[in-house]
Amino acid sequence: MSDPLILIPARMAATRLPGKPLADIAGEPMIVHVWRRAIEAGIGPVAVATDAPEIAAAIQAVGGRAVLTRADHPSGSDRIHEAMEALDPEVLHDVVVNVQGDFPTIDPRAIAASILPLADPAVAVATLACAITREEEKTDPNVVKVVGATVAPGRLRALYFTRATAPWGEGPLYHHIGLYAYRRTALERFVRLAPSPLEQRERLEQLRALEDGMRIDVTIVDDAPFGVDTPQSLAMARAILGEKQ
Repeated sequence: MSDPLILIPARMAATRLPGKPLADIAGEPMIVHVWRRAIEAGIGPVAVATDAPEIAAAIQAVGGRAVLTRADHPSGSDRIHEAMEALDPEVLHDVVVNVQGDFPTIDPRAIAASILPLADPAVAVATLACAITREEEKTDPNVVKVVGATVAPGRLRALYFTRATAPWGEGPLYHHIGLYAYRRTALERFVRLAPSPLEQRERLEQLRALEDGMRIDVTIVDDAPFGVDTPQSLAMARAILGEKQ
């Protein structure tokens, strides 16, 4: 593998928390915290892909790189695909890591671990999960579960992703973390596909790749970062990252 390219999609028009990439956390915009975690992962260059000049300006103000993309992308995967083509027309990077722009508490070690399954040439996409320890999360449809077959210690081959409680019976349940490491060819293939039936039913984009036959492997990490998409989760991020209230 070449050094991966890490891309962070970010837009201002969030439904539940508009303008959240620029929400102040401990004196810096949230998107800057995510960018710092990606830099700390130390696996390759990092850029923010955004449709908002103010987000780009916030990253550039701390010495980071940002690329402006179209505003009409249906998903973050489409946004990072446009950014990848703009930033790497010479195809120097054959892996692209999509780090969500609302993960300010993500562990840089988890970002680094996300690419490990791609050492296996059979794997098209790699992602992360952690074991669910809180009972209420097992039945929470906002907590996406991955059902997988163990292929190595701490690694699964994904068979399905669901908002339901699955699999049934005794044993661990795994909370999927929405960070993806794509082979470049897999990302190019993915964005050309139409939304799939199970993707639309579960409202989970990764099912499009599974339905098309792409192999997704999962690295198990210790815990899940939480996405900031409500005032309550923003307050939690501020507390975790040390802002004095």
